[in-house]
Amino acid sequence: MIVTTTPTIQGREISDYLGIVTGEVIVGANLFRDMFASITDIVGGRSGSYERVLERARKEAILELVDKCKQLGGDALVGCDLDYEILGKAGSMLMVSISGTAVKLA
Repeated sequence: MIVTTTPTIQGREISDYLGIVTGEVIVGANLFRDMFASITDIVGGRSGSYERVLERARKEAILELVDKCKQLGGDALVGCDLDYEILGKAGSMLMVSISGTAVKLA
């Protein structure tokens, strides 16, 4: 399924707009991962553990979006937007949300 941030799909005609769909994933931060990420922040470099959590959450949110599009009979998603928010006491949770318009292609 095509998932794009653009409002159209080059070379394809949209025959019907089915509505806005969303996908959200909230993940908790692990205490040990936080400690190691803090060390990485002090000495410099990338935090691989956080990057893996972000990647997993992003993929799960997109899969949820695609599933909702399929439930509406959609062929593609256009105008998609990914957002990241820190939630919870002391920023202990991360929310990844994506929204887009489910469409039917001609």
